[in-house]
Amino acid sequence: MNYIKKFDFLLLGLTLILTLFGLLMVYDASSFISFRDFGTKYHYIKDQSMWMLFGFIGLAWFSFFDYKKLYNLALPFLIIAILFLIAVFLPGIGISVLGAHRWVNLHFGVLQPAEFVKLSLALYLSAWFSAKEKGRFTAFLLLTGLVLFLVMAEPDMGTTIIILCEALVIYFLSGGKMLYFAAILPLLAVVGFILIKIEPYRAARLATFLHPNDSIQNASYQVRQILLALGSGGLTGVGLGNSLQKYAYLPENTTDSIFAIIAEEIGFIGSFIFLIACFLFIWRGIFVALRAKDTFGKLLAGGIIGFLGFQMVINLGAQTALLPLTGVPLPFISYGGSSLVVDLCSVGILVNIARQSV
Repeated sequence: MNYIKKFDFLLLGLTLILTLFGLLMVYDASSFISFRDFGTKYHYIKDQSMWMLFGFIGLAWFSFFDYKKLYNLALPFLIIAILFLIAVFLPGIGISVLGAHRWVNLHFGVLQPAEFVKLSLALYLSAWFSAKEKGRFTAFLLLTGLVLFLVMAEPDMGTTIIILCEALVIYFLSGGKMLYFAAILPLLAVVGFILIKIEPYRAARLATFLHPNDSIQNASYQVRQILLALGSGGLTGVGLGNSLQKYAYLPENTTDSIFAIIAEEIGFIGSFIFLIACFLFIWRGIFVALRAKDTFGKLLAGGIIGFLGFQMVINLGAQTALLPLTGVPLPFISYGGSSLVVDLCSVGILVNIARQSV
């Protein structure tokens, strides 16, 4: 009983609620396009259910596997992740969709390496920064720059931003000099602006964000459909299953834009409760990081809740027109196997850290 009491049931409960709600919404949002494209309403829900099962198996395993043993596995995990990031560009191995090289064909399934690298980089940086070491800022920049370059080359700017934020969180928590931290931000802002301007679709997204009423039928179409969904939901929503935007009006309605379907169907009140659950999850992750008894656990918990939290904020910010669209999925909710499995395994590590901090 004492062993069971050490589990963080609030964190586990929030994860279970969000994941099961996500499963429901994936089925709801995908039923029309699934029947249109595959002749059955259950294509997406079958995939998501299978990935959810694997994810919960990973969560259970990491909950009991002593997280301190991950210290020695950090470097192998990072090397494997980087090799997978390179593999997306190899003919016959990498999968290209609409010019993006983000997936690896494993023959028994498809892996998105950028999702795996979030966790592996958090592991490596946490292990590395657990020991005090002088003059590592340059090495930190080189390693993080290599990972960011490979993800950016896919191209995937949304995930690049999340990985960058995660790395900076771990560096900050490790006691890194604030002078370095402050000096790098203007440089990152300039580089980010250049990367946006040199790629037409990114420049179009930024222009849409700054001038949402321009190009209604082109660049701002998705944003307009998102806002229509939010507005249609009103105070109490149109009811579960009654969304109009899911009938192929809203692009990416099972992945990046699934929150718009949620808001349309459960309205402002339901969306507000959902947001409270998301931010309670982030708060609980921060709580776990603060209570960790060792530096490795503190940094690892901080890195994990860093990438999960920033991903939630960036997705929800884009879905409410507070941030430009970035193509970032909503953790535990959006359709996608690699993301769901990695997110649930990451929660397992958080639960393990929390259990050993009691």
